[in-house]
Amino acid sequence: MAVAQTGSFIAGAAALGVSRTHMSRAIALLEDRLGAQLLHRTTRRVILSPTGRTFLDHCVRLVRERDEAVALVRDQGEPRGDLRITCCVALGERLIAPIARQFAMQHRQLTVSLDVTNRVVDLIAEGCDLGIRTGNLPSSNLIAAKIASRQSRTCAAPAYLARKGRPEKITDLDGHDCLIESTLQWHFSENGDEILYRPRPVWSCNNGHAVMEAALDGMGICQLPNFYLDAAIRLGQLVPILEDFAPPEEPIWAVYPDKRHLSPKVQRFVSVLKDKLPKVIAPA
Repeated sequence: MAVAQTGSFIAGAAALGVSRTHMSRAIALLEDRLGAQLLHRTTRRVILSPTGRTFLDHCVRLVRERDEAVALVRDQGEPRGDLRITCCVALGERLIAPIARQFAMQHRQLTVSLDVTNRVVDLIAEGCDLGIRTGNLPSSNLIAAKIASRQSRTCAAPAYLARKGRPEKITDLDGHDCLIESTLQWHFSENGDEILYRPRPVWSCNNGHAVMEAALDGMGICQLPNFYLDAAIRLGQLVPILEDFAPPEEPIWAVYPDKRHLSPKVQRFVSVLKDKLPKVIAPA
């Protein structure tokens, strides 16, 4: 790990406080034991072989679990080390990032890393401690804890409704201009049954804030999670429509590998999410 992270035997040896000769001998013995070459050596740098990269990933996880076990006993639950979180863009930018930032400020021996992406990250393969996900979760070996729920609302600006009329039922949307985010279908509910509607977009963007701004400009109708819309609704800049057909709330989950539930940093952060997230995501 030291050689891979520093890129050289000399720097790796310095990081561990040993000689370069000792480091070279230790690597050679390890390669002999494994029967595989872990590092490609050149005159200027050291490069991991494909086998070396795979072996390094496992070593990093082993060291992280060792550090967490030591911290659990030594610090009696005080979060420390690295906390790696992954989250979708919509929740991450607006809601999770401020909570994670405050958590890091309260725990100075903890380094927090938040990966905001709409890609579904393999937590175990990529060494993440915690993922924030929404909706119905697929079957997996991950532990899931519900931390909040979100409500999607359908809205338009008063000027647009004055110009195009107010839809009273779902099929009325056929005659309206729609503004969509990343999803191609809008969700509604009628008499307890879920209804999926495919809108005809005049504007689409994979950023919810940009879709909301288009709605504020009177371009058309949008359906977004309530945390994008609440302030504009309170100010009268957007008007909720089709409220009788509002979809059910969508759960928000914290998911993590089964061994992480013993980690103080994961336990504490999940507890903070359960406390703070419902308060900042509450509907108008």
